[in-house]
Amino acid sequence: VQGNFDKVEFNRMCWTLCAKKNLSKSPLLISDEDAFKVWVIFNFLSEDKYPLIIVPEEIEYLLKKLTEAMGAGWQQEQFDHYKIALNTSREGLSAWELIDLIGSGQFSKGMDQQTVSMAINEVFNELILDVLKQGYMLKKGHKRKNWTERWFVLKPNIISYYVSEDLKDKKGDIILDGNCCVEALPDKDGKKCLFLIKCLDKSFEISASDKKKKQEWIQAIQTTVNLLRAGSPPPHKEARQKRKELRQKLLAEQEELERQMKELQTANENKQKELETVRKQLEAAAARAAEEEKKRLQTQVELQDRFSLELEREKMVRQKMEEQVAQKSSELEQYLQRVRELEEMYKQLQEALEDEKQARQDEETVRKLQARLLEEESAKRAELEKWHLQQQQTIQMTEAEKQELENQRMIKEQALQVAMQQLEQLELERKEALEQYEEVKKKLETAANNTKSWKDKVAHHEGLIRLIEPGSKNPHFITNWGPAAFTEAELEQRQKSWKGKKATSE
Repeated sequence: VQGNFDKVEFNRMCWTLCAKKNLSKSPLLISDEDAFKVWVIFNFLSEDKYPLIIVPEEIEYLLKKLTEAMGAGWQQEQFDHYKIALNTSREGLSAWELIDLIGSGQFSKGMDQQTVSMAINEVFNELILDVLKQGYMLKKGHKRKNWTERWFVLKPNIISYYVSEDLKDKKGDIILDGNCCVEALPDKDGKKCLFLIKCLDKSFEISASDKKKKQEWIQAIQTTVNLLRAGSPPPHKEARQKRKELRQKLLAEQEELERQMKELQTANENKQKELETVRKQLEAAAARAAEEEKKRLQTQVELQDRFSLELEREKMVRQKMEEQVAQKSSELEQYLQRVRELEEMYKQLQEALEDEKQARQDEETVRKLQARLLEEESAKRAELEKWHLQQQQTIQMTEAEKQELENQRMIKEQALQVAMQQLEQLELERKEALEQYEEVKKKLETAANNTKSWKDKVAHHEGLIRLIEPGSKNPHFITNWGPAAFTEAELEQRQKSWKGKKATSE
């Protein structure tokens, strides 16, 4: 394929050639058009080796974008389980396995087919068609100066505008380069949320639907112009390249670590072989030394026997025998020298064993590091579970305290009702006492009137006769039952009785 060509149509031709024999026969929750778009996205995200596969990291990237486009929450734990099962069986998925995964609805539960299709189309526009942003806005004409609604599509080096979002009737393009700029305009002519795109030959006035859309379009266009000035690829392509470089770097580090482990294992094996050789040499030397010691002892015994037999007969031979003893002493010195050499070789063997032990400790350190990382992960999970349990316990304690406060409130309300009843009873008693006081007062007034009239009569008839009335020895107490209704002792007894009832009610 040479020159300019429609990549989508080229992909569609390839899809037509291979889809029928490779696509799964099981029913899918996505249409054939959506399956084609997933196939094209797979070709963009797959690794640069044959047969083509998409690695788990890129699968997670694609599923996250689809989930965000559907407005759902990402299920990281579910994908981790799926990733573990995938890593144990293979390195990645083929195009048809990826279509089955998305079409099965495993990671889009609860979403209808239309929502999934819209999400696939949005991701397809971004990753394959390089659509950075799209939407309806008003554009001011260059000739008639009228405002017309158009569907705008922003790509890395061009802004195309159409009559509607079906992209069938194209009305024009705004070619972007490093010399273009975008700036906000004040409201005028009844139009709000205005901004201006300046190019070398033309300028375009555009009105967004609201301030948020206006700021989003200005920022997206400015970012595109900055990328053109820097000569950088679109953000999704640059991110894909960075992810691939990171995977390659991690793979190289892993291979280097495996190579070092193999070299360490080889060196360890060689060291063990050398130690085995030294051990055999030491065993052979020890065997030879034992044989020589045995021979020396045997020779010494023979010499002693011969010396004791010939001591009486040949005194002259003594000098010769002494020379032989001196010679044997020299041999003994040589033997001791060899023993010291053997001890030196034993020290070397010990050092070699220490080197082997150090190598094994280094290997154990690497294993402990891996175990520590696993323990830290387990500890973090345990800590999260502990926080969850503490939160549940706090909620339970709060509920218990709330229930206890409710019980106390009920008890106080009951006590308040009892006190109100006692207060009403006392009010009734006070009213009854007041009525009795009024009756006693009337009777006292009647008696006083009678006494006065009687005294007048006596004074009139008998002159100097005076009635002697009893005087008041103690002060009178005035209560709600009337004056002098009770004595002081009776009043104190009633006060004590009333205070006891009040304490009991409280």
